[in-house]
Amino acid sequence: MSWILLSNSKKNSKKVKNIALCGVLTTLAMIFSYIDSLISIPIPVPGVRIGISNIAIITVLYMVGIKEAVIVNVLRITLTSILFGNITSFWFSIAGGILSIVVMILLKKIDIFSMIGVSVAGGVSHNIGQIIAAVLLMETNAIFYYLPVLLITGTVTGVVIGIVAAMVLRRLKLHSIW
Repeated sequence: MSWILLSNSKKNSKKVKNIALCGVLTTLAMIFSYIDSLISIPIPVPGVRIGISNIAIITVLYMVGIKEAVIVNVLRITLTSILFGNITSFWFSIAGGILSIVVMILLKKIDIFSMIGVSVAGGVSHNIGQIIAAVLLMETNAIFYYLPVLLITGTVTGVVIGIVAAMVLRRLKLHSIW
């Protein structure tokens, strides 16, 4: 009987740790989103961002799980838009964020891409989602001309974010009790 209680205690402890980790990473993702908005990239395309909040999203995806990564991503987008943005920024972010997380989940599940590959696909698909939102909101196809630049920047930033996320995940696994 005591082993059942111990087993449940360990499950509850892991659940509490995962909730705490998701809370911390949601907060970090929001802070990273805000910092990202302050960084000016010298490219003549509006809205290009590094995407450093994806470090937190990818960490949750690989360390905690799919459902939690979706929740953290939607929370980050919603809260950041409320605190620092507007309804337009929300629509652009949610379109990119949902497409990005779906693509990253699918690629992680098929398990043939590294975390860096998943990150690159997430960055590129985020940009594609934002372009689709822009075309729908602004009712013009001319926005598709931004796509080549956004695909390049999404690839480059996706590599950097994937490398950093892999380092964060490695550190968390080495130095924690998760």
